[in-house]
Amino acid sequence: MGEPAGIGGEIAMQAWLRRQKDGLQPFFMLDDTGRLKSLAEQLGWDVPMQAIAEPDEAFIAFDDALPVLPVPVEKIPLPGQPEPANASAVMRAIEIAVELCQSDRAAAIVTNPIHKAALYAAGFKYPGQTEFLGALCGQPLPVMMLASDRLRVVPVTIHMSLRQSIETLTTELIFETARTTAMDLRDKFGIAQPRLAIAGLNPHAGESGSMGTEDIDIVAPAVARLQAEGIAAVGPLPPDTMFHEAARAEYDAAICMYHDQALIPIKTLDFDSGVNVTLGLPIIRTSPDHGTAFDIAGKGIARPDSLIAALKLAARMARYRR
Repeated sequence: MGEPAGIGGEIAMQAWLRRQKDGLQPFFMLDDTGRLKSLAEQLGWDVPMQAIAEPDEAFIAFDDALPVLPVPVEKIPLPGQPEPANASAVMRAIEIAVELCQSDRAAAIVTNPIHKAALYAAGFKYPGQTEFLGALCGQPLPVMMLASDRLRVVPVTIHMSLRQSIETLTTELIFETARTTAMDLRDKFGIAQPRLAIAGLNPHAGESGSMGTEDIDIVAPAVARLQAEGIAAVGPLPPDTMFHEAARAEYDAAICMYHDQALIPIKTLDFDSGVNVTLGLPIIRTSPDHGTAFDIAGKGIARPDSLIAALKLAARMARYRR
């Protein structure tokens, strides 16, 4: 579902309309059927919908209608205007999705963007969906990867200030993040021997300590531990030379020390088709790499490219895992 007042509903309907052109595997929505029908009417889109009671019914319905497993909202919102009363439905949709994957009734979860402020007002206790999914799956330290056909990046520290990121960074955290990344690249992406490029924290990876000793004291020991475990990791590398085309050909994922170090390069290279992937979970979860876009919600101009990429990647990961 994502945030009902955002663009999630309309990009999901566009994805269904492009199901044949983009070769999408059957998927179904966890959403309010009435809300989606009202939105389709407002946009003037011909999107037939069919309520389903079980995920298996989606296979039968998908060719002719968008399957929807109903999760009622309290109030159908106006596009761009979040309704706080709907926060419980947003959280419930995520919980049901996890339950369906844990019971093998669904192969993967593709989440639409949420509006954190509305959820926080309703008592949501997590920084974002990634952490909520980790709690539901009993995994307190899930790993966020941003992936496209041109680059995969993993930030070791995520939604915190730069000062807090530096204070939080430890050898153990880098090691565990990178090891989880390597395991999931093998098990869910089909890469037999993943190659990891570990970014330095400071400019020029510290310039032998002259620009800070964190790369010597914190990052380098994590790289050594990864190598001792047989993981093909190199670093710490100067972050400013890691993301040009020739450098990207040398690794399967870049492990970055903080949020913007990871997200700026991938959003520069592939803004519309980047996918958010949660690693380290017993289930598969992907998501579009963008927000709720309240400013254009309900106008029918939001691009579904990132959601379509997330759907296709989730299907590929499910096949590799199987």
